Amino acid sequence: MKGSSLKSNLLKAIGFFAIIAVAVGISTGIQATAEDEDEKEPVDTRPTVSVEALVPLNHDVVISSFGEVKPLETTVLAAQVSGEVLSWNENFVEGGVVKRGDILFLIEPDAYEAAVLQAEAQVSLAQATLTEELARQKVAQREAKNLGANQVSDLYLRKPQVLSAQAQLKSAEASLRIAKRNLNKTQVTAPYDALVMSRQIGSGQYVTPGMTVATLSNVETAEVVLPIAGFDRPFLLDEMRGNEAVITTKDRAPIQRAGFVSRDLGVLDDATRMLHLVVRVEDPYSLNGNAPALKFGSYVEVSIAGKQLQNVFKVPQSLVNNRKLWVLNENDELESHQVEVIREEGSYFFISSGVNADDRMVKELPEYPQNGMQVKVKSPDQALISYNMD
Repeated sequence: MKGSSLKSNLLKAIGFFAIIAVAVGISTGIQATAEDEDEKEPVDTRPTVSVEALVPLNHDVVISSFGEVKPLETTVLAAQVSGEVLSWNENFVEGGVVKRGDILFLIEPDAYEAAVLQAEAQVSLAQATLTEELARQKVAQREAKNLGANQVSDLYLRKPQVLSAQAQLKSAEASLRIAKRNLNKTQVTAPYDALVMSRQIGSGQYVTPGMTVATLSNVETAEVVLPIAGFDRPFLLDEMRGNEAVITTKDRAPIQRAGFVSRDLGVLDDATRMLHLVVRVEDPYSLNGNAPALKFGSYVEVSIAGKQLQNVFKVPQSLVNNRKLWVLNENDELESHQVEVIREEGSYFFISSGVNADDRMVKELPEYPQNGMQVKVKSPDQALISYNMD
C-alpha cells in the first residue's frame, strides 16, 4: 500500500513540474513575441509620388497654320495679231514648263514683214520730203534778205511746208513702229517662267486679235494664304513682313521648303474672325535649283516665328486640370495651385503665374489627391525604374 501511495505522489509531482515548465515556456514565448513586435518599425501608409522641380525658361513661339500652294499670278494669253499658226514650242502643252522669253508659237509673218518694208519706205520718203523743204527754206531765207519786211511772210519762208514735212515724217515713223511691233507679235513668247495650264490652239489654226490661246501660271513665285486663329494673333510679331517661314507638305513623303511672309490681307474674316498672312516661295518648281518641286495645289503646313515668352514654365497638359497644378510644399504635403496658362503648343502648356521657380511639381498623383495630404517622394532611382517599366 505504501509503495502504491509513493508511486501516486511521484506521478503527481512530475505532473506538477510539467505544468509549471509548460507555463514558463508559454510565458517566455509570449514575451519574446511581444519583444519582436516592439522591435518592428511602424508601417508608412503615405502614398508615393514623383516630383520635378519647375525651371523658368524663355520660349520662342512658333505659329503653325495650313494652306494651299497657289501661283502668284495666272495669265489668260491671247493673240494680238491675226494669222495662221505655223508651229509651237514642244513644251507648250498642258503641264509643260516654259521659261521667260521662250517662243510659245509662231504666226505666219509674211504680211507683217511686208508692212514693215512699206513703213520703212514711207519713212524714207518723208525724210526726203523734209530734207527738200529744209533746203527750199534756206533758199527763201537768203532771198528774203533783199526784200522788204512787208514782202516776207511765213509762207514765203516755207515754214508751213517744213512743219507739214516734219509731221509726215513723225507719222511714217509711228507707222513703222507699229509695223515692227505687229511683226514681233507673230512670235508669241512666255511673259515669265510658267506652267502651261491649258492650250487652245494648234498648227494651221487661224487666230485673231483677242482670241484666247492658253492659260499660264507663274512658277517664279508661289503664295500660300494662311489663316491665323484668334488665339495665335497675340503672339504674332509687330512686323511680320519679311520673316522666314518653313513650308512642309502633308504627303506620305513630305518635302520642306523655305519661304517668307510677304504681307497680310489687312482684314479679319467676317465669318471666322481670322487674320490671313500671305507667305511666298521663290522658284517653287525649282527651275533654277535642286530643291524638290512644290507643286501648285499642294496642301502644306507653314510654321513662322512669333514672339518670345519670357520666364514661363513648360508643363505637360496631363498635369493641369481646370487650370490647377499640384505641387509639394516644404512639409511634403500636396497643394493645388491655380495657374495662368498663356499658351498651348502640342501636349504642353506654358504657364506664366501661379507657381514659382524650384516649386516641386507632382508628376504622379495619388488616386484621390487632397490639399494637405501627406505623401512621400519617390527617390530618383525609383522614378527611373518606374519610367523604364512604363
